[in-house]
Amino acid sequence: MNKTATQINQMASNPLAHARALTLPSRESMLQRAPSVKHFWDSNSQLLSAAWKAWEDQEEAPSITLGTYLLDAKLRAAVEQAWQDPTQEIAVKELWEEVSPDVYLAQFFDPQRLAELRHYLNAVAEAGIPIRPPYGIALNRHGAMLDPRSEGYLAAPAFQHFYRELMNQYMRPIARLLFPQIVGYDSQTFGFSIQYQTGMDTSLQPHTDASAATLNINLNLPDEHFTGSEVDFYDRQKGTANRLTFKPGTAMLHLGSVPHAAQPITSGTRSNMVLWLYGERMQTPLTGRQTDPLEAHQRWTIPTVELDQFAPF
Repeated sequence: MNKTATQINQMASNPLAHARALTLPSRESMLQRAPSVKHFWDSNSQLLSAAWKAWEDQEEAPSITLGTYLLDAKLRAAVEQAWQDPTQEIAVKELWEEVSPDVYLAQFFDPQRLAELRHYLNAVAEAGIPIRPPYGIALNRHGAMLDPRSEGYLAAPAFQHFYRELMNQYMRPIARLLFPQIVGYDSQTFGFSIQYQTGMDTSLQPHTDASAATLNINLNLPDEHFTGSEVDFYDRQKGTANRLTFKPGTAMLHLGSVPHAAQPITSGTRSNMVLWLYGERMQTPLTGRQTDPLEAHQRWTIPTVELDQFAPF
């Protein structure tokens, strides 16, 4: 057996150890989009997926069953009812408050259960398996890519089941309910986690998202306080910004076309999960697009279109 074949067999027998032995590309090379960075993730994609599965199979992952029980009880009950009887979807809509034009706020996760999700994500960070931080507008050092379309994503099977449930059962139908114009531009998913803290990744400049809709969920525990890090959403008609603050477990759902910015964090840490929907080949609806009214049952469906491989970053 040649050396290459031997190495392949060794990696197959112990992917976790081999993944942990990899050396991540430098921060500088990632920021510069060096070809070697893409080569690193592409050449190790199968190994990393196998390593995350082994991490779970060997019981190194926390003994937590990620599921919708982590969500706010009122939201969970209303969504479950709407899936059973879409004509009752008004109960879901009533939980979301429009706090700025095309920006809605609601309690998404149960703050008292967030510790379980955070415990899982902390274990992911300490697993020693290379995971790609988001580097789109900026490189967020303590974040992670969550969707299979992304290089170096969090491929743990249990997390992927939970992620898909959030996208299909919650984000998409709620976004369709609040923003009818995104229907037809919501078959594709994208997600990442971010963390802002003083002295490292502190803010984000004004920008729009390459999404039809964005769901930005705060993951801070009730006793994890921070100051600053407000999100400014720009009101194009008034020419002003509405400054909003996250509380533990709350989510802001907005059109991707709404300009927004994260103000500098001045103390503490803010942790968030950001989920996007858009159409095939990254298509998004034109601003002001008008659509024909949908029947309620049409909103509470899962697209049959296959997921493509186009990623914003």
